[in-house]
Amino acid sequence: MPKDHTVSAYDKELENLRSSIARMGGLAEAQIAGAVDALFKRSSDRSAQVVAADKSLDSLELSIEKDAISLLARRQPMASDLREIVSALKMSSILERIGDYSKNIAKRVGAISDAQNFRVVRTVGDMAHLVQKMLKDVLDAYIDQDEVKALDVWERDTAVDELYNSLFRELLTYMMEDPRSITPCTHLLFAAKNVERMGDHVTNLAEIVYYLVKGDLLEDTRPKSDSTSYTVLRPSDDD
Repeated sequence: MPKDHTVSAYDKELENLRSSIARMGGLAEAQIAGAVDALFKRSSDRSAQVVAADKSLDSLELSIEKDAISLLARRQPMASDLREIVSALKMSSILERIGDYSKNIAKRVGAISDAQNFRVVRTVGDMAHLVQKMLKDVLDAYIDQDEVKALDVWERDTAVDELYNSLFRELLTYMMEDPRSITPCTHLLFAAKNVERMGDHVTNLAEIVYYLVKGDLLEDTRPKSDSTSYTVLRPSDDD
């Protein structure tokens, strides 16, 4: 087989791998949007669609894993090509997890339907919109091979954490003031935590893209502002 034909086929396989990651990323974006839509509309039908669509992400992850392993075995890549294939493996796993978090939010729509404070629900949506934009931008960074864009996404996760911190304290206050709110507020807390974890995973994607392009790991400490692990609210003296 002519050498140029072999190289051309190899380049095509790498391009197919990139396209699969982009397609999987687009599905993950759609899942976030769908989960938020179901949450706002309190729609069981919409939530069921999100849950069902998760299978597509699972299938794509398996397909990417199969293709990546085949490339590693047949082509024995070096340097940037090796980073490309290993990065695709890691990214597909992360995108699948983001899809799982979206599915988890969708599953809680029925339990959250009794939540009276729509502003709190909107805050969860605001968090999700931030994460969705971060995901879109990191996928653009991946396609463009742009480490600067990836670094910008990496630095934006603190905004998601800060919204989560505020929401966490607010929901705890509601539960302390009115025991009837405990069930919906607990589910909202879990939904918000799912979104916060999505943000963490997007920063993981940004780190992978940076490594893919530069060949070096980010040396800075990841920006992190989640303080809920040590947040304590106590009843006021008037209670």
